Parts: sequence; structure tokens; C-alpha cells
Amino acid sequence: MQQLVYFFQKFKYFLFFLLLQFIALTLIFNNLNFQKSKYVNSANALTGGLYNKVANISDYFSLKATNTKLLEENTLLRNFLQQKRTLSFSVDSIVIDTIKYHQKYTVTSAKIINNNYAKAFNFLTINKGTAAGLDKEMAVVNGKGIVGFTDNLSINYARIQSILNKNTRINARLKNGYFGTLKWNGLDYRIVQLIDIPRQAPVKIGDTIETGGKSAIFPEGILIGEVVEINNDNAVDNVINVKLFNDMSAIGPVYVIKNLQKEEIKFLENEADE
Repeated sequence: MQQLVYFFQKFKYFLFFLLLQFIALTLIFNNLNFQKSKYVNSANALTGGLYNKVANISDYFSLKATNTKLLEENTLLRNFLQQKRTLSFSVDSIVIDTIKYHQKYTVTSAKIINNNYAKAFNFLTINKGTAAGLDKEMAVVNGKGIVGFTDNLSINYARIQSILNKNTRINARLKNGYFGTLKWNGLDYRIVQLIDIPRQAPVKIGDTIETGGKSAIFPEGILIGEVVEINNDNAVDNVINVKLFNDMSAIGPVYVIKNLQKEEIKFLENEADE
């Protein structure tokens, strides 16, 4: 207590000066509009800058949660689009057929936790498995195009056979409607090959290649890449080089697409083969 009294006695004139200065500034800012506006603007600029920095830091640490939320929303939107696509029909084809108006595909979001792209037979691993309703031979895509399809599963994880696998064969088509088979020669991870395209098919550099939809795995119209080289010299092996839209060395979130009618299609095809 004595030290506090001693402090006030020692600095009483300086403290009295600060008090008078505070009173003077208060009177100025309260009675003079120009000085008051300058003070308010300065205070707002200071606090605004501080709040902005705090918000930026908060946003940075919440990026993971934000990305997860966006991924979930994208999944819902993709499912909704599939529902809208399968529910659309023309007046000329109104038939009492319940299968016709059912959703054909469902979409599940997942994250790549391991990615190989430099080998001849590449696989990826995602963080979803049978517990999430996944099964073998489901399409795996992202916003830029196809990635591969599910090959092997556990409860919580799935192995994806990459499009960069020499055993992978995918039905693909040109925008003009001609179909072929997509494969990879094992050389450049950015370039895949489209074969079995009829020689009379008009193909030019820059043409878009997409999935053909003639399989029970990939829906039609999913982007693959664009034509960068055409080899018309060999009539037997008409090879078209396609540059992937996807950068297979840097894949983030993906979507696993389930064909709800796959088993029905496979049963019918197997029965026909017998």
C-alpha cells in the first residue's frame, strides 16, 4: 500500500497531465466532427485489420473442415443430378415401367490416401470400403474426369485400379459418337491410347474423349482427355494418343459411382452367354 502511495506522490504531476490530456481529447472528439470522424476511421481501420488477420488465420486452420463440407455438398449435388437425369422423359415414351424412373447411380465421396502412377500396373487407395457401401467394379472419378475403378476392398478401404494400368480397358467415345477402347501403353502418365476407332471416323487434334457408357461400370459422358496425336499409318493398329484432363500425379478428393442396375445387367449378359 505504501508503495502505491509513494508511486502517486512521485508521479502526481505526470498523472495529472495525462488526466487533463484525456479530458481535452475527449472534448475534441465529441464536439468537433472532423476530428471525430478521423478518430472513428482510424479505429475502424485498426480493428478491421486485426479482425481480418484473425479471420484469415481461422480460415486457414478450418480449411480441412471446409473442404470436407464442400466434398459432401458436391456428393449430394451429384446424386441429385443423377436423380434429375433419370427422372426426365419425353411425352412420346410414357410407359408404365417403374425401373425407367428410378435413380441409376449413387455417388460416394472419398479421399486418396495412396497413389501410384510411375509403374506399369498402378493402383490407388481410398479411405472408404464396404462399410460405406462400396463394392468391386465401381467407377472412380473426380471433377476433371475418370481415375479408375474399385478392384479390392476391406471394411474401411478400397484399392483402385488406375487408368494408368496396362490391364485397364475402358469403353470410350469421340464426341461425334464413334466408340473405341481406352488403354495405356505404360510410358507417359499423362498420355493414354484410344484404339479400335473405325478408320472412317473423323478425328482431329483437340477432340474431346469421354466414357461411352457401354459398360456397367462407367456412366456415359465422363470426361477423359483430348486428342493430341493421330496415327493413321497402320490400318491394323489405328492408335490415337489422348492427353488426360486429370493430372494423375496429384489427385485429391474423388467420387465413387455405384451403378444400381449393374447386377441386373451382368446377370442378363451372363445368361445370354450361356
